[in-house]
Amino acid sequence: MNMNIYLVRHGEDEDNAAGILNGRRDTPLTALGEEQASKVAKELQGESIVFDVIMSSPLQRARQTAEAIAEVLGKDVAINSELIERDYGVLTGKLRTDIEKYSTGNIDVDGLLYFLNAKDAESFEATYERAAKLLESLKGSNYTNVIMVAHRDICIMIQAAFYDWGWLQGIKNAHMKNASVLKLSEQSN
Repeated sequence: MNMNIYLVRHGEDEDNAAGILNGRRDTPLTALGEEQASKVAKELQGESIVFDVIMSSPLQRARQTAEAIAEVLGKDVAINSELIERDYGVLTGKLRTDIEKYSTGNIDVDGLLYFLNAKDAESFEATYERAAKLLESLKGSNYTNVIMVAHRDICIMIQAAFYDWGWLQGIKNAHMKNASVLKLSEQSN
């Protein structure tokens, strides 16, 4: 794939601020999240390159972040359902501190606990496959520079699929804070 992908994790939303695992809950950005979205928009504007498309998850925290970027760059936002966050199943809406109560096979990466086995949750394997499918769908496009605004787990699986790491290496090698930008490029492969 001869393309640069700029992965952007959405700004802080209400669930992030409360320490809640949101998964596919559809909460808006906080005031801090709006500031973060504005800051990342200016950061991307500073790249001084032409972005072909801004893609966003359908969830409002990602859409709000993407819209802030689009406003600064003078672009439209294309909603892509493949960018939606991993389904957290039984952990949706639970406190981050409750992960071990509802899941097994957890992996701690630098103090961030990733759950592997929770009732009705989308597996990392399935999220990785969804990320690979998304990247495959872009292969025939004329895009050179793509912005994807999404969520932590799908972003790290997109990175893992882009570099063909596999989902486990993706968890161990990639962490994205709110409103962070991660550039994927064949040159950095």
